[in-house]
Amino acid sequence: MSNNASDLVGGSGSGKGSIWQQMPVSRLLVDVSLWSADFTHFAQEIARVDPYADLYHIDVSDGHFVPGFLFFADLVAALRPLTAKPFHVHLMATNPMDHVADFVAAGADIITVHVENGPIMPAVLDTARRAGVATGMAMGLGVQPDSIAPFLGLVDTIVVMGTPIGVKGVSPSTYVYDRVRQVKSIVSNAGLQDQIKVFADGGIRDHTVPNLRAAGADGVVAGSLAFKSPDLAETFRWLHGLEVAAEPLQ
Repeated sequence: MSNNASDLVGGSGSGKGSIWQQMPVSRLLVDVSLWSADFTHFAQEIARVDPYADLYHIDVSDGHFVPGFLFFADLVAALRPLTAKPFHVHLMATNPMDHVADFVAAGADIITVHVENGPIMPAVLDTARRAGVATGMAMGLGVQPDSIAPFLGLVDTIVVMGTPIGVKGVSPSTYVYDRVRQVKSIVSNAGLQDQIKVFADGGIRDHTVPNLRAAGADGVVAGSLAFKSPDLAETFRWLHGLEVAAEPLQ
């Protein structure tokens, strides 16, 4: 398998074609995190945000790669009939290959794997693409942005973590804005800006999203910002109105 981005076109391996063809290109995309929903009322929570969500972010953790357990395939399958919006499954697992088939069968539309999984990551992404879903790679705070370049042709999205993996409710790293900008530059320099969307995940708050968007983020993974909003229509109107900065942030 080639690791040269010029040999592999982002989005080309997915059986669903480019998943971004279904979505707006001129505004910020919102990947609504079900981790922040009321777990006792999933159906009502999804119904409430569904008119506004572009896709749903589903964090999966195995209690080993990161502390704690989150979401499993049978639960995702049970949620699948509640919406037609894409499911973005974010695998935070030591052995992600063990979970790909189950989440594809459960209805995942995108499967994202961590760069920190090391040498197995390309094979996991290839397996997911061959199964007909879009793919992504997530990069934790310790991953150097330039290390992702060889794998661009294997993914449709890149998730830039702003907080420690598997932790929520904390402020993002002050370096996350520059990391988003670097990743966007790497994607653009490879000529893949239309095929690969860059999402920011972690610490997504009303005071961080404007700078993330200005840095070039195509989308954000919004949890409490969505589910705890007192006015969803106004919150999403504001999110959709944020623009990329014409000049680099200082």
